[in-house]
Amino acid sequence: MTYREQLDKNRIPKHVAIIMDGNGRWAKMHGLERSQGHQKGVDVVREVTAEAVRIGIKFLTLYTFSTENWNRPSDEVATLMGLILNNLSNKLFMDNNVRLICVGDSSRMPENVLVHIRQLIEDTKNNTSMTAVLALSYSSRWEITKAVQDIAKEVQEGKLNVDDINETVLNNHMATNFMPDPELLIRTGGEKRLSNYLLWQSAYSELYFCDTYWPEFTGEDLCKAVLDYQHRERRFGKTSEQINEDCNAI
Repeated sequence: MTYREQLDKNRIPKHVAIIMDGNGRWAKMHGLERSQGHQKGVDVVREVTAEAVRIGIKFLTLYTFSTENWNRPSDEVATLMGLILNNLSNKLFMDNNVRLICVGDSSRMPENVLVHIRQLIEDTKNNTSMTAVLALSYSSRWEITKAVQDIAKEVQEGKLNVDDINETVLNNHMATNFMPDPELLIRTGGEKRLSNYLLWQSAYSELYFCDTYWPEFTGEDLCKAVLDYQHRERRFGKTSEQINEDCNAI
């Protein structure tokens, strides 16, 4: 029986976030250029996106390019930008009825890549099966810093009282304010850290780490991670007894 067949369709996480790690190490292991690892990683994005739609995930957020990635060698950055430009296509999203949204510091992105992404966002805005969110030129520290700056500006302009600043206000100023927090956060490639990714949003996310490099990750691997998530008890600071009482009261 496949992992997909074992899933409880009534307990699919609404939002899954993924740190797609291991492209470079996979390429090195196979005697290939790093760029070939990134190219293979794009193919996996297609497969995982289709599988996410198939099992009923509503938001899939992919850590595509971090603000720290701008510090990589210029030729690798150029390759990554080229992959976005040449491989991120209308077909991927339209075939799966997926809406595209991007979050991140767009001011650092090349203009031709921005134009391409904006067109994809416009073309897919009415798609309804799932929202694919690319975290592009993104980091949590950038996002939180910008949120604080925007809130401070509103206070300075008299639009917001300091005493009214709470979690809801912070949430509303995050780049991800249009979607729920991820119930499940997956990282491939064997590393066990969040790498400046959705730190505010993942406060109560279930974390799933696997050794599989991203270029070898499959739709079945996604289902395996979701199945693992379904076997966990999410308590949010409560006890197991309280959780059971809440469930029985429904």
